[in-house]
Amino acid sequence: MSSSIKIESVVKEKTRMGECPVWEERETALVYVDINSQKVCRWSPLSNEVQSVSVDARVGSVALRQCGGYVIALGTRFAFLDWDTQAVTTILELEQDKPNNRFNDGKVDPKGRFFAGTMAEETAPGVRARHQGALYTLYPDHSVIKQLDQLDISNGLDWSLDHRTFFHIDSLAYAVHAFSYDVHTGKIACPKLLYHLEKEEQMPDGMCIDAEGKLWVACIDGGRIIRIDPETGKRIQTVRLPTPRITSCCFGGKDYSEMYVTSAYDGLDQTTLAKEPHAGEIFKQLPSFPES
Repeated sequence: MSSSIKIESVVKEKTRMGECPVWEERETALVYVDINSQKVCRWSPLSNEVQSVSVDARVGSVALRQCGGYVIALGTRFAFLDWDTQAVTTILELEQDKPNNRFNDGKVDPKGRFFAGTMAEETAPGVRARHQGALYTLYPDHSVIKQLDQLDISNGLDWSLDHRTFFHIDSLAYAVHAFSYDVHTGKIACPKLLYHLEKEEQMPDGMCIDAEGKLWVACIDGGRIIRIDPETGKRIQTVRLPTPRITSCCFGGKDYSEMYVTSAYDGLDQTTLAKEPHAGEIFKQLPSFPES
């Protein structure tokens, strides 16, 4: 079903490629990255101000640290970011044999391990080496394991509410896959297809899970987010956004009842951009969850 939910643009400062939103209770702020501007950003709904820290490579994802500050995946390395000093401390370099690769989306699992995946950048418009990406897990002791290989664009990820299933998107597969997940070891196994996107939904990008255990998938170039029931593998809701390049989503705000949705303006030509005044903005919706 399609929903006419109230959606407002809350962050007008446009991102070239806004991604990986995460709500930070400590700061009452939305943290996210602008990949192509090489920035980690933080928006305060109280002051309506955006602060940012520039880094030296494209930054695919950001996550919160228990002790304060952030862990980021930038270029092909994991690093810590100290917001106050803007210091970036490298933890580990990966994939140094793949100069066209970079990290993409990432998220912290229920036990504080940081999952983040890589992808090959385009070498020309629409030209990309296939199966160059991987999915890694950074453990709290700074050790790293490779969970998946031969990916194209490792993207959205999340875990079921019972911590028994891991959900992952490889964008060029146009699908969401479900894996068995061992919360004690962080290992994933036994992939199975959960949902294949329909043509008008375009390509899947970022993803999050709601309090009812349903998945929300951002459809880049589809101008929408879709809600999927992992029990049935069916789409149960479509929410259209006022710009085409919808990149990711997360819940936040007081009691996590608000959904924040990021977008991008990179990838739109000048003619399209002139017709898309909201491209690159961040949106907020107060979702209702009707079942169709």
